[in-house]
Amino acid sequence: MTKTVLNPDSVFNTRQYGFSQAAIVSGQRRMLLSGQVGVDASERTVGPGLREQTDAAFDNIERVLAAAGAGLEQVVMLRIYICEAAREEQDQIVAALRQRFPNDPPPSSWIIVSGLSLPEWLIEIEAEAMLD
Repeated sequence: MTKTVLNPDSVFNTRQYGFSQAAIVSGQRRMLLSGQVGVDASERTVGPGLREQTDAAFDNIERVLAAAGAGLEQVVMLRIYICEAAREEQDQIVAALRQRFPNDPPPSSWIIVSGLSLPEWLIEIEAEAMLD
């Protein structure tokens, strides 16, 4: 898989928030991941905070990717659903993105929603990856 991210100077700087404006990718297989939330393998919510739920969601994404022999570097798009209750804490998501994707982060969309399947869930993250 090859991935080239685009961050032209003619649009706002999204890298400061941990994502890129676009990515050009090529590869043999495309992987679509279901939305991941802040739960462990026993379906227990990891905690009440946005950062801990965000980290758990990314841990789950990494585990699903690993099952296909892939990693976060192959993620080409993220869709991040943020509960209205956590709207003011988006800096926690920025910090997680910058930690997980320090170089050439994938593009992403951030969508504010009224709620998720369980009331304690604050974030759900979908990912797309291109596999070799």
